[in-house]
Formats: sequence, C-alpha cells, structure tokens
Amino acid sequence: MTDKDMLTCDVAVIGAGTAGLAAERAARKNGASTLLIDPAYAGTTCATVGCMPSKLLIAAAKARHAVARADTFGIRTEGVTIDETALFERVRAERDRFVRLTRESIEDIPDGIRIEAMARFTGPDSLELDNGQRVKARAIVIATGSRPVMPDAFAALGDLALTNENVFELDKLPRRLAVVGSGAIGLELAQAFAHLGVEVSLFDKADTMAKIRCPRVHAAMKDIIAADIDLHLGVDVTPSRQGDEVEVTWEGATSGSARFDKLLVAVGRRPVLDTLDLAKAGLECDDKGVPCHDRATMRCGESPVFIAGDVAADIPLLHEASHDGAIAGRNAAACPAPVRTERHVPFSIIFTEPPIVSIGKAEADGAVSGHTDYGDQGRARVEARNQGALTLYAAAPDGVLIGADIAAPGAEHLGHLLAWVIEQGMTATEVLAFPFYHPTLEEGLKAALRTVCAATPIAIPEDQDSGSPAGA
Repeated sequence: MTDKDMLTCDVAVIGAGTAGLAAERAARKNGASTLLIDPAYAGTTCATVGCMPSKLLIAAAKARHAVARADTFGIRTEGVTIDETALFERVRAERDRFVRLTRESIEDIPDGIRIEAMARFTGPDSLELDNGQRVKARAIVIATGSRPVMPDAFAALGDLALTNENVFELDKLPRRLAVVGSGAIGLELAQAFAHLGVEVSLFDKADTMAKIRCPRVHAAMKDIIAADIDLHLGVDVTPSRQGDEVEVTWEGATSGSARFDKLLVAVGRRPVLDTLDLAKAGLECDDKGVPCHDRATMRCGESPVFIAGDVAADIPLLHEASHDGAIAGRNAAACPAPVRTERHVPFSIIFTEPPIVSIGKAEADGAVSGHTDYGDQGRARVEARNQGALTLYAAAPDGVLIGADIAAPGAEHLGHLLAWVIEQGMTATEVLAFPFYHPTLEEGLKAALRTVCAATPIAIPEDQDSGSPAGA
C-alpha cells in the first residue's frame, strides 16, 4: 500500500442516503474534514423506491377512485378506462425527476469528499475500501440504510414476487395481486392497486394492521380496508409458483387458497450491515445485530462510531433519518464530546385513504383519552368521506396531550397540528381555546378534546362549552 492509498479525515460517512448526506453536511458545517463513501450514489431510498414513487402511484389511484365515487354526488361517468402504460410512465418519469434532483445535490458536494466504493471496518477508526484504498478517521458514521426482507419461500417465486424496489417498474396492472404484510408499504400499495381496479388480497400474521394502538381506530380502519380488499389478518401464508401464477395457501384466523398474477412482499426491511465487518469495529450489538447506540447522540457506546438512519432500526422514517444524520454528523465532528439532543415527538403517517397517523405515547402511557368518530363529522360527510376515527391521549392531572392515533380524512394535516401541539407540551384546554373554523375537518378534534378536558380540573373554555354545529 502506498501513501496515496491511505486517506485521512476527521469524519468518514458510509452511505449517501438521506441520513448519510445529512451527516456529512453537519460534520463539514461543524468544521470537520469529511469523506462520503457509497458504492453507487444512486439517490436516496425515498426518491428511488420509497416515498416519492409510492405517492405517485397513490395519486393515480386517488384519481381513479374519485371517478368511481362520483356517482355519490350525482355525477355520472361512463366509459372510463386506465391507460396503464401512461400511468406507469408518469410514475417513473416523475420518480426519475426526483432522483435526478437528489443526484444533482450530491454532485454539489465539494471535490475530493465523494468516494465511490464499498467500505468495511478494519478497526473502530479505520476502513478498507474495495477500490484498494484505506481510510483513517477520527470518527465514522454508519448510514448504510436498509433493504426489503425477502424470505426464501417468496424469493423462489422469481419474477412473480414484487417488492417496493421493483413494483414501480411494472408496465401493466396485474389482474389479481396478493400482498403479504400490512405495514406502511403493504397497506399503501394494496389499497392503491385496489383503487386502480386490481383484485387485491392482503395477508398478515399479525392481528393488527400497521401497529395501530387504539382498538377503536383500528376497527374503523379495518372496515375501510376490507371494503376494497380481501383482508386476512392473523394468518400464516405459504406461496408457491404454479406456472405463471402464484398460489397462496393461508391458515390461522381464516384458511384457504387462491391464485394470483403477482405477489407483493412487504414483510419489513432489514438494516444493511452484512458488508461492514462490524466485529472489527469492536461494537456491542443487539440481538438483531444492530450496533447499540444512544438516540440522543447516535453514538455507539464509547466508540468513535456513530449510526444514523434506517440502519439504526429505530424509527425508519425520512424526517427521523435526516435528524439522525444531523445529530450523528455534528457529534462525530465533536467526538469524543458529543452533545445530547432532545428528539422530536414520534410521528408517522401512512398514506392510505384515509391516512393513518400515530403520534407520541399511547393510552397505556397516559391517564386520559378522548375519542371522535368521523362517521358523522360535518365536513367529512359533505365530502362523502365520513369514515374513520381519532383518539387523543393525555396525562393527568392537567390533560397535557401526549399522543394520538388517527385514521380519518385529513389525518396527515391533523397529525402535523397535533405533533406540534404535543411537542410544545400543551393541554387539551389550551388547544380547545384556539379558533376552529366551520365547517372543517379540524372541528373533529373538538369532541375528543372536550372529553379530555372533562377529566381534568381545568374548565373548558366558555365559547367551546356549548358544543359545535351539528355533526362538526
């Protein structure tokens, strides 16, 4: 090895996804010399195979579903067809635009920082690259992301098995689609394909979709999903390839078998750690092989190694990955004196129709809850979207809001408002004192807020004590 093969820096970042880019940027901003190491620089998971292409498909599904529901308003539609080629061409064209913009932002990183290579540890502060170079760093950030879990039984299906990494490459809609897994990816894509006219069956070994915590919210969403999809919860599935079809046999809460054109595997994602040779970094790992770390600093024990994003297996969401990266990069630059950061309230959205939102702590962690049924909520009924439910959780004795579960129209917007309110430590009484315009979906919060207020010693604001207009 020659001197030119040894690279030195303050902070080396492995992985150029959302977390890695944020980590490199934060480290450099804090005065560190950096190297960013990635084998492909293909763009972020969000842009390439995650958030953006899935929302593009969902947008198409919403357009088709709106047409199918138009009769509710006395609007008659006839002869509506789907140009499947055009549908998928738009998904890919817009997806590629987002990817291009991401890659352009990567190209803005100063020369000499980006290295296209695979990296593995040779020590807690050293790396070996597959291009023959070595790296010596004062601190290292692991930001290698995650990949879809593909059990052997599903891999054996060959091209009949789909994941979020190839489903957007379809040129036409399958007539019958099996989806295994009712987490965010499974639910979003199952409903999107169903709203595009595909016969969809959804299977999950769990009894609860998307880990919805409130039984009432889950029951409401289960009814909504089951209206469009053949739903089987609490079952184990066995797939097999039969020519150009997939046969799925299931047993558990229900049992049966059926054949499908394609099967979408959405049973989770696994951190990408297998190429890193972690043992040589001397890190303590949990029972899943993920380095143990402190979320307030993203530091792995007392080592000079930090971790960020989906690979950390904490909260695999883009805004969390970005925050992870910023924390890890800044603290890697300051190593060995990291600064602790208070994390944002946990907040997730699943973009079904209606959206599913989870915020903060659940009822088991609090003493007070309030509930709203959106089945007769005024604005939702006007728009013929009167389905779903919302539950708020608050701490005794003053009704400080600590969490929420929502599956209701406008939940992605209600969720943002509630996340901000919860992070500010506001009480239900304080929120209820704000103006609520009529008729809006936000008015649906009032019934739940009043229930929480009634359980506290703080009086409900006078102008909110007499109730709302009918169905608000």
